[in-house]
Amino acid sequence: MAKYTTAGSTFTDLVLEIFRNNGLLLAAGELLSEPSGLTSARWQVLGVVDHEPTPVANVARTIGLTRQSVQQTADALEAEGLVEYQENPHHRRAKLIALTTKGRERLREVEARQLAWANKVGGRVSVASLKTALTTLQDVREALEQDADAASEA
Repeated sequence: MAKYTTAGSTFTDLVLEIFRNNGLLLAAGELLSEPSGLTSARWQVLGVVDHEPTPVANVARTIGLTRQSVQQTADALEAEGLVEYQENPHHRRAKLIALTTKGRERLREVEARQLAWANKVGGRVSVASLKTALTTLQDVREALEQDADAASEA
């Protein structure tokens, strides 16, 4: 029977810890966005299109969700007047999602809460540890992307 290597076992422990953190981060996102009448998913979409009007597919790639789920979220945001669809000069059918003034105001409210929260929670961990964790997670993401690329080419 095959056994984990030390690296494989440690990687598995890291993945399980990431899953636990992900659940806590999703819950925190809901708490931060709820006072502004948003969900964490809606906040994420607003955050991506804050920089420039963007097609649904690009938003989905940026935040790692399916195009269909981002489309549903964007449609709900449009119904609330937080985003609007604009013509896309590069693609006839793929409209651009753009923030409205109301959407930008809501986004800024959540960003202010997130800033205070990040300073509070981040202040409980050393900056050196945070930087090491960030670098490590970036390395893991790159390894996962390489693995996904290799699997799709097979």
